[in-house]
Amino acid sequence: MHLLLELVLLVIGFVMLIKGADIFVEGAAGIAAKFGIPQLVIGLTIVAMGTSAPEAAVSITAAMKGTADITVGNVVGSNILNVLIILGVTAVIVAVEVQRTTIRYEIPFVALVTVVLLVMGMTDGVVGRLDGMILWVLFLVYLAYLFVIAKKGKQEEEEQADAPIWKLLIYIVLGVALIIIGADVSVDAATEIARQIGLSERFIGLTIVALGTSLPELCTSVVAARKGKADLAIGNIVGSNIFNILFVIGTTALIIPVPFHPAFIIDTLVALGAVILLWVCAFPKKKLTRLGGIVMLAAYAGYFAYLLVK
Repeated sequence: MHLLLELVLLVIGFVMLIKGADIFVEGAAGIAAKFGIPQLVIGLTIVAMGTSAPEAAVSITAAMKGTADITVGNVVGSNILNVLIILGVTAVIVAVEVQRTTIRYEIPFVALVTVVLLVMGMTDGVVGRLDGMILWVLFLVYLAYLFVIAKKGKQEEEEQADAPIWKLLIYIVLGVALIIIGADVSVDAATEIARQIGLSERFIGLTIVALGTSLPELCTSVVAARKGKADLAIGNIVGSNIFNILFVIGTTALIIPVPFHPAFIIDTLVALGAVILLWVCAFPKKKLTRLGGIVMLAAYAGYFAYLLVK
């Protein structure tokens, strides 16, 4: 009976995720149309920060409780999943257009901040308060860049949304709430089901929980791409990865020094490799094709195999 209840909760969680992503994308795309803001900018800001809320909440709460050691693993693992699994799955379902500015600036910037994190961690095995300040300075530079491209990139065709602003804002808030609550319910239910059927804690952590915290990004990206809002899909992932490193780790480090265990060096290198692979797959055609998606999913399978045997 308990197992049946968890299955029902799992289904409810997935329904909330899918509906929340649908409402959220509608609201974000509508706001972009109303103000002539490029969808890419909305994806890199509102959508990215909204779907990264679980990672931010987990890491910052952990820091407040004096247990910041989960922060780097949480962020790096999420960033790897975001690129290899979420963009991989999205590209297999529907080809994702990638703007020239994303290839020239945003993807290289993700690579840069990943390298910065790696150097900080390798230097003394901790991301300290000074490092947190540096990450926050880079975050402010990133926000300034977004402001500039928002000013320059007014939409050529102003496809005005029918809904009023207040309703679009409610869509965004309601969508984020459904996504976060749905992810939480899904992860808890799936973890309990896995325990009841005898799967190990380690396996649950590496698979269900890791993918579960990235469910908001997955649902939002797939829904955005299927609705023809590809800029929201790619901006969501690129923006989330930047936000995770600069804001989540930066803010956590300002509260309490964040341990960077030696094992994270390999994981951070994998996160860097994932970003480079995304750039290589998207560069030739300014599009992430089904073949690129398959290559990225295969790369994650290789990483997962490494995790199982290490």
